[in-house]
Amino acid sequence: MFQRLLLIVVLFASAAHAHVGSPDVFYDGKAGPYRLFVTVRTPRMIPGVAQIEVRVLDGTVTGIDIVPLRVVGEGSENAPPPDRMTVSSSDPQLFVGKLWLMESGSWQVRMDVSGVQGTSQMAVPVAAFAQRTLRMQRAMGALLSILMLVLVFSAISIFGAAVRESQLDPGAAPRAENRRKARMTMVGAAVAVVAILFLGNLWWNSKAQKNAANMIYRPPPIQATISGNQLQLKVGFSEWHDRRKRMQLVNLVPDHGHLMHLFLLRLPEMDRFYHLHPDMSADTFIQQLTSEAPGRYVLFADIVRESGFPDTMTTRIEVPDGAESSTPLTGDDSAASAPTLSSSSPRAISSLPDGCQVAWIGDTSLYATKPALLRFRIEDSRGNPIGDLQPYMGMAGHLVIVRRDLSVFAHIHPAGSVPMAAVALLEKKTPQAHESMVGMEQNQTIPPEITFPYGFPQPGDYRLFLQVRRGGQVQTAVFDVTIKS
Repeated sequence: MFQRLLLIVVLFASAAHAHVGSPDVFYDGKAGPYRLFVTVRTPRMIPGVAQIEVRVLDGTVTGIDIVPLRVVGEGSENAPPPDRMTVSSSDPQLFVGKLWLMESGSWQVRMDVSGVQGTSQMAVPVAAFAQRTLRMQRAMGALLSILMLVLVFSAISIFGAAVRESQLDPGAAPRAENRRKARMTMVGAAVAVVAILFLGNLWWNSKAQKNAANMIYRPPPIQATISGNQLQLKVGFSEWHDRRKRMQLVNLVPDHGHLMHLFLLRLPEMDRFYHLHPDMSADTFIQQLTSEAPGRYVLFADIVRESGFPDTMTTRIEVPDGAESSTPLTGDDSAASAPTLSSSSPRAISSLPDGCQVAWIGDTSLYATKPALLRFRIEDSRGNPIGDLQPYMGMAGHLVIVRRDLSVFAHIHPAGSVPMAAVALLEKKTPQAHESMVGMEQNQTIPPEITFPYGFPQPGDYRLFLQVRRGGQVQTAVFDVTIKS
């Protein structure tokens, strides 16, 4: 059956890091006795200024100092002089600040937090990369255009004057022949200047495109093929990463115990969802095909580099009829069915396959670019909170957020949108001061309420897949929400 599978792969390009269309960082962690909700709005160009907001959720904080450091390697130990964050005049629990990020790669915003309960430290990993080139300001462009025209007409006039008048005695009027030669010279000069400007513009555009290709981040390409009953995924060469080998952006590290988190979402109705974890063999990721339903899918593949830098690679696949197998998914792999988008509407309750339900509690009236804590409660069929949740890959839950037009994809956790592998790298440096939900023991008690820090990057309609584990089985709740502008 699997030998008849045909996988058609089309590169689905997107300029993003470990998420698609969602470059900002959201983090919920503890600096000693203080619980902080940190938002880092990354610069769109590098070097650039990152805007940082810190909301105090627990504890009384009187001051926060911030510095930018590398996560690993050179520049990860010796901190520059810190910048003092400013307390918001309208909200004493909100601190704002900014930091320069001078190079692409894995950075951390290290925070020295002081308050009534003493001083402590916390670090938030930040993936910095150029997302686009900056346009010249219109006023500056207009001014330079005017100056260029002045220079062009001046140069043409100088050539004409040199032919017309340079051989004349002072005060003598130019002859008709000199005027004719001057006009011909000016025409030739105009043609030469236009040609120089045209060729110069071609050269400039070529250099700019080459520099942009080396500077603007693009996720690596990914190729997918079927061999027998195996889906094979091969990550292509990335010049952007290759040029940054010294920053340890090449080799991969596990995140939640897996080198890759693979998500498949059936189009156009988003009615079938898979969260898989291919194994790596040599330079290829291999996933055993089990219960993949036929249809057209968009694929998102998350990996993390050894420096903590994340990538999300995307492609689309077509699985034809006859591809589905009765073999069940095992381990951390999971699948879920969802209502079709055309028949669904925003709601605050989602049923689970085992008869329980998930309630989206708190304010569901959300706005784009505004950080929020997304709160969910797992309940039994009568609405009572349950107490038997189990860790799912070391976390209380996983939340996948997808905009309906696929321009936004995010895979987040109760600690936020950062890779837990990057958080673990930082906690090894300051384990006594920096606490977050990097991992849980299998028998650890999980409260029925789970909170995810996030900020939707743009308005529109989104579908959310919330995954938890109960009784050894992964359960998936599905929510639809409209984000306002």
